[in-house]
Amino acid sequence: MLQSSKPTCRIVRPGQTYDGKQGFSYFEGISAEAVGSAGICMHLLTIPPGGRAKAHKHETHETAIYMLSGEAHTWFGERLENHVIVRAGEMFYIPAGVPHLPANLSDQAASAVIARTDPNEQESVVLLPELEALVPL
Repeated sequence: MLQSSKPTCRIVRPGQTYDGKQGFSYFEGISAEAVGSAGICMHLLTIPPGGRAKAHKHETHETAIYMLSGEAHTWFGERLENHVIVRAGEMFYIPAGVPHLPANLSDQAASAVIARTDPNEQESVVLLPELEALVPL
């Protein structure tokens, strides 16, 4: 029997993780690589207590975050001059091209569902090491 190249519905059970350029390990989810998606990726992220990402931006795609548990501090803006705390039950939007740096300053893990408009997820990640010292943690 020939297998169709037509996209089909798929169930993904996150189990494997991969290391993102940003410095966190993500649970595999919906992506071009995993299911052949063409315009979106979605995965789970657990930030350990004291965990901090590298300053970065997603040059060409938007990000939507839903905090499942805990809270994440995020500094954002051209010089990381803005700060928000995203708590469990809240959503957070990051436009394409906006530098940001998330961190978990608590003693409990923080978990979130992250969706992006790039099915390849890591391809448009741009690290911004020159901004690291602007958020001394």
